[in-house]
Amino acid sequence: MRREVPLHRSLLLRLLTLAVLIAVGSIAATAWLAVRTTTGAIRQEQGQALADDARIYDTLIAYAATHPTWDGVDTTVRPLAEQVGRRITLTTESGTPVADSAPEAGPLPAKPSATVDALSVDTALTPGIDALASGDTGSARIDPRTTGPYLLPPDERRALRDRATQAVTCLQGRAKIEAAVVDGPTGRPRIDTPGTDLSDTIACLQDRSDLADPTATERKALAQLNALVNTCLARRQLPPVRVELDWTWTRQRAAATETSRAGTTIDQEHSRAVNSCVGTSRREQLLPYVAPAATLFVADPGGRPTSTFDLSRTNQARIAAVAGLVLLVTVGVTVLAGIRLTRPLHALTGAAQRMRDGDGSARVQVSGRDEIARLAEAFNDMSERRERLEHLRRAMVSDIAHEMRTPVTNIRGWLEAAEDGVAALDRRLVSSLLEEATLLQHVIADLQDLAQADAGALRLHPEQVYLADLLAQVAEAHRVQADSAAVDLSVRVDADPQVYADPVRLRQAVGNLVTNAVRHTPAGGSVTISARTANGGVTIAVADTGSGISAEDLPRVFDRFWRAEKSRSRQTGGSGLGLAIVRKLAEAHNGTVTATSTPPQGTTFTLHLPTDPPSSPAGPPSSPTGPW
Repeated sequence: MRREVPLHRSLLLRLLTLAVLIAVGSIAATAWLAVRTTTGAIRQEQGQALADDARIYDTLIAYAATHPTWDGVDTTVRPLAEQVGRRITLTTESGTPVADSAPEAGPLPAKPSATVDALSVDTALTPGIDALASGDTGSARIDPRTTGPYLLPPDERRALRDRATQAVTCLQGRAKIEAAVVDGPTGRPRIDTPGTDLSDTIACLQDRSDLADPTATERKALAQLNALVNTCLARRQLPPVRVELDWTWTRQRAAATETSRAGTTIDQEHSRAVNSCVGTSRREQLLPYVAPAATLFVADPGGRPTSTFDLSRTNQARIAAVAGLVLLVTVGVTVLAGIRLTRPLHALTGAAQRMRDGDGSARVQVSGRDEIARLAEAFNDMSERRERLEHLRRAMVSDIAHEMRTPVTNIRGWLEAAEDGVAALDRRLVSSLLEEATLLQHVIADLQDLAQADAGALRLHPEQVYLADLLAQVAEAHRVQADSAAVDLSVRVDADPQVYADPVRLRQAVGNLVTNAVRHTPAGGSVTISARTANGGVTIAVADTGSGISAEDLPRVFDRFWRAEKSRSRQTGGSGLGLAIVRKLAEAHNGTVTATSTPPQGTTFTLHLPTDPPSSPAGPPSSPTGPW
């Protein structure tokens, strides 16, 4: 006999099934609406933030391009900060404040927003810069508003504008073409005829044919630029070229003329070398006319988060209507989900409170792969980094106290002696105190570089570097030091190896090695800087004929604050930070640095760098430190 299911049970089962389906559908609809609305709000806010950042950056780049210093930038920064509702702060690369729209708002963010350098523009913040640069001359990142010696005086502007106005009058009257005179950054006018080809208007073109001829001011500036470019090419044993006003170049031969435009017959290797020299020479020529590179910080004036997202009233009503239809059905699911969610959140809250109270080892147990699990993993990672940074901070404070105790004690002792009348505050004493203060400044600059490297904030600005030029510049910079120490300083390069690296940071690393080698080489000795290609990369070696380093001391030469001279005398050593900085810079370029020594014949430090680009985040480099 078949057993029948009671009607109320069948109906209840159907209602429960329908309720579950409705609950699932409503939850999916609610989630979809929330995601769509929130995504739109986020994109809108991000778009506004990017537009504001680009506006701030472009305004400051324009100021840097048209002023030799940052004096008076406050009158630009403060109104701009009020318009965008952000705190705008400019500092030097060493951290000295230049301008701050809200100095009372507290400390600056740990990470800067950008580096403002008119000669090295961030194309991500100013995408139109590439369109404004002419040709592939290696100088596309120079802001076109940087005029320098190419800025035309009023009389030349008037003469060019008169000729341009005549040509426009001809185009409008004779050729019936809409045209207008547009002044460029240097004051040179050009004729703008949007959407019109002027190739058929021969007569009017003749009227404006001399507009492209350089003026006396431009010829003088071009002569200076050509001298710099050809000096650079001579160092690479390349024939001279002639750079034109639009930064293209030509090289004259007996049978043909080769140009940097389309259809060139010059090989790519030579073309890149010339373009590199043009870009480097332009920056060198324009450097006195622009403000020095500065670090930009953009933050909320009150220290609050800069992005908030609000749902519109329509979306709120739609979500409330959908959620209200299934509220009773989803209560149970919500309670269960709430219990599952709040349990790990309680654990996170407790761990965060322990971290707030000073427990650096606070961690939470991670289970599952949902958002809460990822949040717990992020919290544990943050806690580990915080604990690691705390250890680094304590070690750094101890090292700083140890390193600075002697010069500070000397300064205080002599000042107290002068105050008590025991010592006369003469020129010799002032010079001694100044030497101690300079030492403290060098130590602080070195510590700043090491702190950036330890925190992973050491910024690189990689580009293709010709080592023959770079090593020649380093040797020339240290020539006076070597001559005063009666040490022969020479450079030896096999061929012309190239490496993709930050030229400023690479010069800093090699300069530290050269300074160290010259300091520890007796009079009559020699220091040799060499470079060659080896094992898929390049090696840069600095060898000296000094006293050498003992085998037991050699493994410690790259430790910070360590010196072979146990007395830590300033006559035979620096702060003990130079080689530590070299190791950090080598690691930032995905390379290594090693040391070999044969007492008493001398020591060789070798930098091994890959030819591939470094993986560190790009950006303007910090100012290099001096010798240690």
